[in-house]
Amino acid sequence: MELKIPEIGESIFEALLVKWHQNDGASVSKDDLLCELETDKITLELQAEANGVLSISVQEGTMVKVGEVIAVLKEPEGADSSEAQPGSDTPAAEPIVQQPEAAPVTQVPKDVPAIEPVAAKPVPAAAPPATKPPPSSDQDSRTTRQPLTPIRRRIAERLVAARQQTAMLTTFSEADLSRLQSLRAKHQETFRQRHGVKLGLMSFFVKAVIESLREYPLVNARLEEDAIVQQHFYDIGVAISAEKGLVVPVLRDADRLHFAEIEQSIIDFSDKIRNNRLSVADLKGGTFTITNGGVFGSLLSTPLLNPPQCAVLGMHAIQQRPVVRDGEIVIRPMMYLALSYDHRLIDGREAVGFLKRVCAYVEEPEEMLLEF
Repeated sequence: MELKIPEIGESIFEALLVKWHQNDGASVSKDDLLCELETDKITLELQAEANGVLSISVQEGTMVKVGEVIAVLKEPEGADSSEAQPGSDTPAAEPIVQQPEAAPVTQVPKDVPAIEPVAAKPVPAAAPPATKPPPSSDQDSRTTRQPLTPIRRRIAERLVAARQQTAMLTTFSEADLSRLQSLRAKHQETFRQRHGVKLGLMSFFVKAVIESLREYPLVNARLEEDAIVQQHFYDIGVAISAEKGLVVPVLRDADRLHFAEIEQSIIDFSDKIRNNRLSVADLKGGTFTITNGGVFGSLLSTPLLNPPQCAVLGMHAIQQRPVVRDGEIVIRPMMYLALSYDHRLIDGREAVGFLKRVCAYVEEPEEMLLEF
């Protein structure tokens, strides 16, 4: 049985063979994990479809095409006759022996014909080199070089494209999260008992973004050649940090999701990322993106667009800061918010208005966002 690179998704034609989880010649069982592949969008794993002995033909670190054979799974021969009864005239089938790793090619003399056993011509001991190779310089030992992974290469390409192909501009504001934090603290235990998930910040911001997009629909639109494409649905991308880079799975029709469904979806996406189960469908599309640099302690940053989307909201760390309320200086939990947008489509008035509405919703979440 040939092990081929499967059809992974639209516009994906190759993958990096990152790691073999089984050795060449190993006996494997059905559903055993064989290898790990990485594309420019996702990481996935291939399992054995049957029992057999694995014969690897493509090594780790190789770029492979969709449909390419990377190994052969040889099914055991004569498995039923291997347990012959004592005294039977039928000889028992020879057991399948795991093949040892092949000796390095440099140990095989070049003049040995392909049909001649190697044992017939012992390999002479290699003569010592005439001169020792020059020692590596200090500079060589202080640096390493490795190729970009497909995911990191794709990230680099998209970030450069966002800079080169859009008229990106960023506007900033800040939100007082006093009432939102109080609301979460008050209802957290009831929410957890009822829904089985924690009431986080992200679900509030997803809801606030959706309500603001209803009022400023251009922020939810996209440019397509010489046309403005209005999108009357809300597929919200939520940026999640992974070991190999940032990925943005999409909450489909997020306006129809309850707070608990949003929180559970984010948990499910995170679990898929950790276990290499994220699919291309999870990442496809999206009308608007939210990214939270605050989880890493970022106080303020400029998020980059995720084309063809025309806007992205950046959340940041919550800090206790002095602010003026009713003529007095008080300490409040404050968060800076950043909206990056494509100025070709969205004017400053729409961008600032949209960001102010987001701030208003998270500062007074009871009316528009509370639906426990």
